[in-house]
Amino acid sequence: MTKYLLAVFFLLLLNSPEGTAKGAPQNLFSPPGTQTDESITLLWDKPAVYEDVRGYNIYMSGKLVGETSKTNFRITGLSPATGYEFSIRAKEENGRLSKTSRTTRVTTLKKRPVYNILDYGAKADEKTINTEAIQKAIDACRPGSVVYIPRGTFKSGAIHLKSGVELYVAEGAVLKGSADPGDYPMIVNRFEGWKLKTYSSLINAGQLDERGLISVKDIAIRGKGVISGGGTELAGAMIKANGERSLGRLICIMNAENVDIQGVTVEESPCWTIHYVFSKNVSCHDLEIRSSVRRGDGIDPDSSADSYIFNCTFSTSDDCIAIKSGKNPEGNVVNIPSRNIRITDCNFEEGHGISIGSEISGGINNVLIRDCIAGPLLNGLQIKATKERGGYVKNVEVRDCVIQRIRILTSLPYNNDGDAAPAPPKFENMLFVNLDMTKAGNQKSLIEVNGFPGKAHYTRDMLFKNIQLPPNPKVKA
Repeated sequence: MTKYLLAVFFLLLLNSPEGTAKGAPQNLFSPPGTQTDESITLLWDKPAVYEDVRGYNIYMSGKLVGETSKTNFRITGLSPATGYEFSIRAKEENGRLSKTSRTTRVTTLKKRPVYNILDYGAKADEKTINTEAIQKAIDACRPGSVVYIPRGTFKSGAIHLKSGVELYVAEGAVLKGSADPGDYPMIVNRFEGWKLKTYSSLINAGQLDERGLISVKDIAIRGKGVISGGGTELAGAMIKANGERSLGRLICIMNAENVDIQGVTVEESPCWTIHYVFSKNVSCHDLEIRSSVRRGDGIDPDSSADSYIFNCTFSTSDDCIAIKSGKNPEGNVVNIPSRNIRITDCNFEEGHGISIGSEISGGINNVLIRDCIAGPLLNGLQIKATKERGGYVKNVEVRDCVIQRIRILTSLPYNNDGDAAPAPPKFENMLFVNLDMTKAGNQKSLIEVNGFPGKAHYTRDMLFKNIQLPPNPKVKA
């Protein structure tokens, strides 16, 4: 039955009509955890046919409140603890509007008390280590509060958020991680798919539990300021003291639910920049993500469900995004997939790739990448593993993007030191539609697809449709 439905889906896609948008925008919602006491963030999907759509009108209680060319919008200036109804209409090239989407009702949070870290002894002198003062402010909060970092540079070691607390980094503020490993106590963590001890991150939340039980919820990191780590200096000191797999992150979220990271610039992590594991309902949006350190990934969703990554700009020294679900053999036993991941309206300026894998031992399912622009990334969009990993990658849709390379790789030459899984992975059910690859050069293969030995593990059920290629492209299969 599943194979029949899949075949019908591909047939409908191949024969879908071109031209006028028909029907309304679909699936309008507000991601859990993104609401504040004065703002609401909306996401939606395009109409079923959308070639003529040039933008969207946003309505609140039937009144026009905004316009956008994207499939997301943030409404500000709202009243606390108030319910609002929203709907969307697509706007076509000729100015005609589509039917109205279904409405969604969203309620803002109650007015939240603010705890300024200056009131707890923090000093913006770029010398004082403010870990204790910032943590005191966090610990003093009751759920539904904001810890406020004002203008100035505040150095700190590891801090730990708790449920119901937002960390707000104001415009002109810098939360600067120290370069001393002693400021980041060792914790139980997951790195490259295995449970082990690492240094704490600059910002931490939750405790690792491979059963997937939630330990922290309703947390946020927001603002217009900068969160900057100890970078290469800190990474070198951590490696010298305890090896490469001891590295902390910049932001590490474990076993969390309803998380919003919005607005800030995050930079110079000692390792991965934003890593969340065994979590659900995590939104990362309107972020500037920069790294120059080795292993400097941008965002790493890890055995997590319902991720929303949008309006982010990446300039990284490793993968811009790397979706993970554990490494053999431990990842096969824990067996928690990453699923329902939505990556839209992002700009990938520099980095190794928009990556799924290589740690896929718990499986990866339902990934949408849409309306993104990727520059000359080393590997472009890549789905990667080795035959020892086990697990699967399935139901991947890449649509309406500017991209320069696609690589589906099944034999990586690195990070393959775990005992083999009982069977190779499976890669299946992937759509690549409406992609502009004309900016790519011809020195490398633009589209490369390979599979695993054995008919049961062939890469299968893939559709490439309306791919614009440069002259004389190289395609390898």
